[in-house]
Amino acid sequence: MAKTLHHLASSFVILSTVLSILIVADAKSQRFTRYLSPATLGLKKEKLSHLHFYFHDIVSGKNPTAVQIARADMTNTSSTGFGMVAMIDDPLTMRPELSSKLVGRAQGIYASASQNDLGLLMTMNFAFMEGKYNGSTLSVLGRNSVLSTVREMPIVGGSGLFRFARGYAQASTHTFDIKTGDAVVEYNVYVFHY
Repeated sequence: MAKTLHHLASSFVILSTVLSILIVADAKSQRFTRYLSPATLGLKKEKLSHLHFYFHDIVSGKNPTAVQIARADMTNTSSTGFGMVAMIDDPLTMRPELSSKLVGRAQGIYASASQNDLGLLMTMNFAFMEGKYNGSTLSVLGRNSVLSTVREMPIVGGSGLFRFARGYAQASTHTFDIKTGDAVVEYNVYVFHY
């Protein structure tokens, strides 16, 4: 009996070892990830670009570019507008005047995300339509502390000429019309990309 148990234990160890080797070999042949050189995707040397433009957030008139799409029951009584969500398709221009050259659009959502101060969650794409960046986008996801002189939000990605983009956007209010709620915001964007 002891001889049989010893034989079974030895057989189990051998079988377990063989199965482990087969599992590891199969896992290596079907990898989930692999390392690539940027050159394999045709990517060249990384660059740092600075973009400067004006963002026009128009909430008044016949053709607003920012519209409220949701609000909580408490939004109207909140001193910060907490719970308000707006969809935007805001023009981006070269100069602060809306009539100046259009270079793109800011498309996405902002929401009042703070109960204590005017803090917006910004999730938007800068969709460019001018020059070599035509058709390229930059994605912004971050907090916009509206009453701060300069706000910084991360650039978390991009497309087209901005593939693999990373960086930050600095926003500062150029003008704000207290009667209409319309605003012009100056943006300086610093982004690494290929």
